[in-house]
Amino acid sequence: MILHGDAKLGLAGRFALVQVIEGGMSLQAAAAACNVSPATACRWWHRWCEAGEAERRSLACLHDRSSRPKRMPRLLPAAAQRRICTARRRTGWGPRLLTLQVGHPHSTISKVLRRHGLSRPPRPAREPERRYEWPCPGDLLHMDVARYARFQRPGHAVTGDRSRRSRQWMDPGTRVGYDYAHAIVDDHSRLAYVELLDDERAPTVTAFLDRALAFFAERGIVARLGLHQQPLAARAPRRPRHPPPADPPLPPADERQGRTLPPDDGPRVGLRPALPLASTPGRRPATLARLLQRAQTAQLARRPTADQTRSQPLWAGHLASSCARG
Repeated sequence: MILHGDAKLGLAGRFALVQVIEGGMSLQAAAAACNVSPATACRWWHRWCEAGEAERRSLACLHDRSSRPKRMPRLLPAAAQRRICTARRRTGWGPRLLTLQVGHPHSTISKVLRRHGLSRPPRPAREPERRYEWPCPGDLLHMDVARYARFQRPGHAVTGDRSRRSRQWMDPGTRVGYDYAHAIVDDHSRLAYVELLDDERAPTVTAFLDRALAFFAERGIVARLGLHQQPLAARAPRRPRHPPPADPPLPPADERQGRTLPPDDGPRVGLRPALPLASTPGRRPATLARLLQRAQTAQLARRPTADQTRSQPLWAGHLASSCARG
């Protein structure tokens, strides 16, 4: 049953209201007792009186009715609605894509699909869950470790109080911490052994497993682990990260020890001269060797003599020649 958002009474409250009125209480008194208005009490009482025996037995008369009006002049014709539903089933398109095919606004198409229950495609059938269970107790044990935050009082998610005053009562040393739940569950009997310890007293896996096996043994469940009966298979040697060089090794007599020279040292074997620590400065590009430099000759100042004619412009020569001809 889906109640209206502004409904004052639920299904149980409405049934209690009509039972009180049927017992002889007036409408005003029943409305005051149920904290509703007299109009609300009158409406549910009349619906109860007009309902049949089957509706009273199933309480169908006390359900919310649709608020849809009885007459809708602008409602889309039935033929157009069937066309929209047929296009939806054939193509599987949404309201906006169906607008191009049926020619109606997408808001109208959405209402039609919602009215006929086609607004959402049907969900595919889910595969049945595959449950397994080992035939005998102790054949399979599930082991797990979970971490839980430690607290002494419900937080704001329950109390709704986010102020700092709600955290002043806590001890500063116990505000932060975690508890670890170590659990082993038998697959057949679903019997579990759990230890809740903090991080400071966290047990080792071996000690916890021994206590869990003793707990199951007291209740007649013998775990068939077989850890010591079947030795582990030998693993292949792992490839070295830095393999040795492929050069053949030297005989022990020729191996160098310390700073001694090998026994077959020749005349070219010896100490090298010490390399200079400081590099020699290179020549600059402007500085060249003397042999590569160009010889520069001294240029003397040339002065014109008295009888030597000076150079004249070109127009002066043309002028002189034209005067001589004339």
